[in-house]
Amino acid sequence: MTYPRPIVQALLLLLVIPAGLFDSRQRRVPNWLAGAGVLLGIALNAFLYENAGLWTSLKGLGLAFLIYFPLYLLRAMGAGDVKLMAAVGAIAGPANWLGIFVLTCLFGGVAAIVLVTAKDRVRKTLENMWAILLSARLGQAPYVDNPQLDVRSGQGLRLPHAVVIAFGTFGFLLAATIWAPR
Repeated sequence: MTYPRPIVQALLLLLVIPAGLFDSRQRRVPNWLAGAGVLLGIALNAFLYENAGLWTSLKGLGLAFLIYFPLYLLRAMGAGDVKLMAAVGAIAGPANWLGIFVLTCLFGGVAAIVLVTAKDRVRKTLENMWAILLSARLGQAPYVDNPQLDVRSGQGLRLPHAVVIAFGTFGFLLAATIWAPR
């Protein structure tokens, strides 16, 4: 992990805060926001670090897309979330994006447990997890037999993932600030 410059930190926050607000209110991340994040991330890294920054930015974008796009294909994630994480990768670069990703997973897991428990859906969630494992064993997408597992159907519980990404980003930036070389 390299300590991100203040301008990189600011750009990350200028991306994830409005994305989280849009997702919590409208259940979507606007394309203009994610697109601007990608373009500004690439431009900023190329400006700050020249060719090395350009390649770092593209690697971060590519890594995020590589991990999130299959979730979109399985209908476990919305396209806006994929584009948002690609933009975060373009800004942060691959090493820092991995840190943001790990914290996003942790915050998302906790938020999912709280949501499932609050909605009294623990048993149904465990049944759905079993259905996902069976579908994987059979080599088919889980949503085919169970519409609750399709993020587009609206039948299952939905968590605004951009909010979780924002918390993961905040957590990463806080950790980077605490452990930054002085």
